Amino acid sequence: MNLAIASSLSLILTPYGLLSILGGVLCGIFVGVMPGLSSVMGMAIMLPVALTMSGDYGILMMLGIFCGAIYGGSITAILINTPGTANSAATCLDGHPLALKHQAGRAISISTTASTFGGLFSTFMLLWTSPVLCKFALSFSAQESFALALFGISIVAGISSQNIVKGIMGALIGLLLATIGVDSTTGVYRFTFGTVYLTGGISNIPVLIGLFAFSQGLINIEENFKTKRVKVQEKLERILPSGSDLRRIFPTLIRSSVIGTIIGAIPGTGGDIAAWVGYNEAKRWSKHPEEFGHGAIDGVAGPEAANNAISGGALIPLLSLGIPGDACTAIMLGCLMMLGITPGPLLMSENPEKVYLIILGMFAANIFMAICGFGGIKIFTKISSVPEVILDPLIFVFCFVGTFAVNHTIGDVYLMIICGILGYFLIKMDFSVPPIILGMILGNILEKNFRRSLVLAGGDWTTFFTRPISCIFIVLSVLSVFYPFVLPLVKERAARKKAIKAGGGTNE
Repeated sequence: MNLAIASSLSLILTPYGLLSILGGVLCGIFVGVMPGLSSVMGMAIMLPVALTMSGDYGILMMLGIFCGAIYGGSITAILINTPGTANSAATCLDGHPLALKHQAGRAISISTTASTFGGLFSTFMLLWTSPVLCKFALSFSAQESFALALFGISIVAGISSQNIVKGIMGALIGLLLATIGVDSTTGVYRFTFGTVYLTGGISNIPVLIGLFAFSQGLINIEENFKTKRVKVQEKLERILPSGSDLRRIFPTLIRSSVIGTIIGAIPGTGGDIAAWVGYNEAKRWSKHPEEFGHGAIDGVAGPEAANNAISGGALIPLLSLGIPGDACTAIMLGCLMMLGITPGPLLMSENPEKVYLIILGMFAANIFMAICGFGGIKIFTKISSVPEVILDPLIFVFCFVGTFAVNHTIGDVYLMIICGILGYFLIKMDFSVPPIILGMILGNILEKNFRRSLVLAGGDWTTFFTRPISCIFIVLSVLSVFYPFVLPLVKERAARKKAIKAGGGTNE
């Protein structure tokens, strides 16, 4: 283990390694401060660039984008009351009131501190928990691997969409895409429609860029006709937090970092959920809850520490079990698999250098995020005022160039456009995109282990239920799908009983 850590650290500390992380962080912050963009879009667009780099340096760059974009959204949330990403929506509640009081520098310094603390805390938890979970998961056979992949798809489909039916449909669309190509077991051509391009299956990159980036570009164009972006006019008077501010927010940083790490480790949740929970808990435990909504620094620290703690938390199930915690880590999963690295329990034993490269890279990315945040705030605030007429065409340029650059085939470009248009209509119909991506990525793992399990068991379907761990994951998969249906009925029944009791008490 010590040799793996030393090897990973020596690679990170090379000039190219540090520049890869720094470039990723700067790119991520740029994406974060641009309203309408997102960390998912930034990672999808830059994925082809990462694949053209040496594998390890590409991973480091993607980690930098991941961390930087989550933080960058808080800057515009504070200055112009427009969150750069959905994760920073809760920061608007107290960040912008501070800016209106001419304390924008104070608010951004608190945000930067909280973001760095949350990111480093969750990375420590990643370092501590991943080896333990990997040892546990090494006992998995084909049955457990199938059940685990099924659980990952079901929980993301159930949680990441307000409409559970649409979430399940999205996962099924992804599974359908995963079946295209030649059947690895029978050699039968499936859904190729007689085209040579589809015989090798669908490449992840065109689908990722199309569903996440191209579709969002179409939505941005539509929304830009309806709204105009507010320009930043606030002058920043301070970029470092004071000692009294740090003492006041420290308990909130600890609490929100724990919340964000736990929520991030649950597949299907996201930074927006963690941010709102962190904000609510900061208000609940505050000695001055009446200040919230009017410029409380705890109201900035709480959501920012929580949503940045998502980064390390979401990597825990990815590295340990091969299940991404959110959309960003789903893209990271695709990136690693395209580089020949399969996240999961075997990764720690077969390739520990990659595990520690990611963990130590996360530490470095959060440190660079703090340096860039405190040192470049004034520059980033000007970037947020880039006109839409310049930004939106650039999104499409990156989509086309990035898609074509990987395999140099025009078929990938056509596929990206089709997926982008499909993604646009799916988003407009309130479908969630992450289940589609996860279904496509995990579909091959699901099918391969399903068939292997049946072969080993001689076609006996009960093999999935006679093994305890496999049975538990299958039961959890069923519960995660039906829970959103059952919960409203339970609440309605409880409310009805309460109303009957209240009516009986009134009659007495």
